[in-house]
Amino acid sequence: MQFELASIFFFVAVGLTVPLAMLGIGWIVRPRVPNAQKLTVYECGESPVQAAWFNFTPRFYIVALVFLVFDVEVAFTYPVAVVFRRWVARGAGGFAFVELLVFVAILALGLAYVWRRGDLDWVRAVGQARAAAEPRPATDDPLEQEISLSI
Repeated sequence: MQFELASIFFFVAVGLTVPLAMLGIGWIVRPRVPNAQKLTVYECGESPVQAAWFNFTPRFYIVALVFLVFDVEVAFTYPVAVVFRRWVARGAGGFAFVELLVFVAILALGLAYVWRRGDLDWVRAVGQARAAAEPRPATDDPLEQEISLSI
């Protein structure tokens, strides 16, 4: 009992010590040469054209999170499908099947909720109507026009 507890403490100690040691060594060894260009906002090697804080729609992130949820569903469902024949042989096939159906039903309910809210639509009709009603700021810079149109 004590040996198992000691091995757990050992792994926790190693798991905390190694990352902290690596961060500490990096902090000591890395060069410190600050300048104004290094402190600017990084935009894929391009010079910043406006402030880094601007309004954006989180719709793309919501769709990405929904995709991630269903991707994880496949990751959890596939192992059950692989061992389902063994579970039937043991007599636990009905339980596994019902458990899998409940899991998929909960995810389908979540998909219906997200779909009903309209979070899967790339362009919402209300957003289009509102965007058309709002006047766009006039500017001569084509890059700023493109940015204001994408917001």
